[in-house]
Amino acid sequence: MIIGGSASQKLAAQIAKKMGEPLCPLETRKFPDGERYIRINGKLEDNVTVVQSTGYPQDENLIELFLILKTLQNMDVTNIRAVIPYFGYGRQERSFNPGEAISASVIADLIEFSGVSEVFCINLHETSICNLFNVPTHNLSAMPVIAEYLDNCRDMPLLLAPDHGAINFAMDIANILGSEYDHLEKKRISPDLVETKTKNLDVEGREVVIIDDIISTGGTIVNAIKMLKENGASNITVSCVHPVLVDDALLKIFAAGADEVIGTDTLKSEISVVSVAELVAEALKSK
Repeated sequence: MIIGGSASQKLAAQIAKKMGEPLCPLETRKFPDGERYIRINGKLEDNVTVVQSTGYPQDENLIELFLILKTLQNMDVTNIRAVIPYFGYGRQERSFNPGEAISASVIADLIEFSGVSEVFCINLHETSICNLFNVPTHNLSAMPVIAEYLDNCRDMPLLLAPDHGAINFAMDIANILGSEYDHLEKKRISPDLVETKTKNLDVEGREVVIIDDIISTGGTIVNAIKMLKENGASNITVSCVHPVLVDDALLKIFAAGADEVIGTDTLKSEISVVSVAELVAEALKSK
């Protein structure tokens, strides 16, 4: 049985359909003062999966997730699995300076307290977040479904990571497509001048796909696009797993010269054209 939270209703419905499982009705609304009300309707089974992304507004979506999980526990559901496609508060998985809150650890503790038996996430910002849980936690990769989408609309593009930290994303998709991959690096020319360029490959006349896990403000992507345009790339597609897209990030990316911008439906956005439903359904069925 699948329950979809407010942030992931369509994705939950698609997962339920692919698994051949019933979709449990959920009533959710806000009180006049902004507090959440939830009610789970219908007869529950022993195994229930809750699908709820925890992007903006993070606090509201997290509270709803906690309320759903704890209510299921109170209703004596024996096996409660949580699919959290985008894990909010995941940037701080350790303390970098004295006195900092380790937000990812706090969220993990609250999810566990709410009664979850198993957790599924997609491309966590830091894989070490899995170690913060005491229940089985799986970090699924959306690269195969992004690769499948690209394979249908691009002919052997160059996969490009905007920095070395994203090189594994580019490598994974390139290996699936049989394409080449590279990453951008910064080289200091003088104390006041930094040059950004590809590490190994020439982009002139080539179709290039930039791949990253999260696009938030879009600043890193804009810089990458400008460099690619200056070096003669013929077509530039920007892709990501989690389209956070703060403020006018999408407009900036197109204004810089991107031909297409795509993301997955781990978060709802106008570029969420790649569905992770099949990926999640297969993972749930295999466990």
